[in-house]
Amino acid sequence: MPSRFEVIGLVGLPEFKQGDDLVGEILRVAERMNVGVRDGDVFVVSQKIVSKVEGRLVNLADVAPSELARKVALLCEKDARFVELVLRESRSVEYVAPGHLIVTTKRGITCANAGIDVSNVMGDPEWVLLLPEDPDASAKRIRLEIERRAGKSVGVI
Repeated sequence: MPSRFEVIGLVGLPEFKQGDDLVGEILRVAERMNVGVRDGDVFVVSQKIVSKVEGRLVNLADVAPSELARKVALLCEKDARFVELVLRESRSVEYVAPGHLIVTTKRGITCANAGIDVSNVMGDPEWVLLLPEDPDASAKRIRLEIERRAGKSVGVI
């Protein structure tokens, strides 16, 4: 039997918010699209959706920057409130320059701005989205719930 690799994008997922039934929506849309769930399927779920469902949305108006965040913000020319969140999500700062703030997150990922998403979050630049606290645990929870509801063995990234 020949090997086959197919990518199917689920079309019609809603705009998610904290506490929404992510797995239920994935299964509903997969069924509506007549693709269902098969043993061995691998679901790729965006960080943005998982972060929203897990309540990792933060309004910058609610963030009080520390003195360190203010100093770093001057160096990288970023909002001190945003820098405060980056520092809270990080275990070390690797590089700071105008327009750049590279850190290593608490989970050991080295990236810009601790992976904090500022693009089109709620259509308001005052809102940002943090990475999931434990992406591996999030993927495991989603996988187990898909398996429980669909009765199929799947992977989740």
